[in-house]
Amino acid sequence: MAEPLSVVDILNQYGFATLAAIDMGYFIYFIYKFTTENLKNKLGEANMALIGLLDRIRMLDNDLIRLRSKLNTVLEMQENEEKQHGTSDNTKDNNLSLDRRRPSSNREDGNTKK
Repeated sequence: MAEPLSVVDILNQYGFATLAAIDMGYFIYFIYKFTTENLKNKLGEANMALIGLLDRIRMLDNDLIRLRSKLNTVLEMQENEEKQHGTSDNTKDNNLSLDRRRPSSNREDGNTKK
C-alpha cells in the first residue's frame, strides 16, 4: 500500500494554487452545510417567536383601547350624573384630561407654565 501524502508532498507535487483551491472548496462546502443544517432551524424558531410576540403586542393594544373606551364611558356617566343632580364640584381633578402624558393637559387652559 502507498503511504498517505503529507501536506508538503502535495505542495511539491500540485503547487500552492491547487491546494488553496481545494481548501477553499472545502471551506465553502462546510459553510453551506453549517448554514443549511443549523442556522435555518434557528431562524425558523426565531421567526415563530417573533410572530408570537407581535400577536401578544396586538392583543395588548386592543386591551388598552378597550380599557380607554370603558374609562371614557365611566367618566361620561359620572359627568352626566353630576349634571343631573347638580352636585358639580369645580375642583381641578374633574377638569383634568385623560391623557396626562402631555404637560399641556395638566392645566385647564392648556398652558404648561406654572
